[in-house]
Amino acid sequence: MANFWPHLAYALALCLIVTNVAANVYEPYSYTNPPPSPSFRWLPPYFHKSPLPSSPAYYYKSPPPPSPSSHYPSYYYNSPPPPPYTYKSPPPPSPSPPPPYVYQSPPPPSPSPPPPYVY
Repeated sequence: MANFWPHLAYALALCLIVTNVAANVYEPYSYTNPPPSPSFRWLPPYFHKSPLPSSPAYYYKSPPPPSPSSHYPSYYYNSPPPPPYTYKSPPPPSPSPPPPYVYQSPPPPSPSPPPPYVY
């Protein structure tokens, strides 16, 4: 039972050594920007200058209103007159349907003669 203590001690020592070595090698992350590359050159900001107009400003002139004589077209469409009205009488009424069927029961049978009397 006491045989596992040396193995446990070696494992613990190994863990401590690995942790110490890893802590010394680790460099924390730097949040600063990297230095600019040597090929970068500073340029002044660009300002756009529009060219000067070569001619005076353009003003829109609407066309003159049409003259009153040309307001209506010279051609008018006249539709043909409607056909004359002729009266058509309504059709005659259709024949009335037959009366509904009423069931009549058959008449009762005539009385039968009495059975013969046996002595």
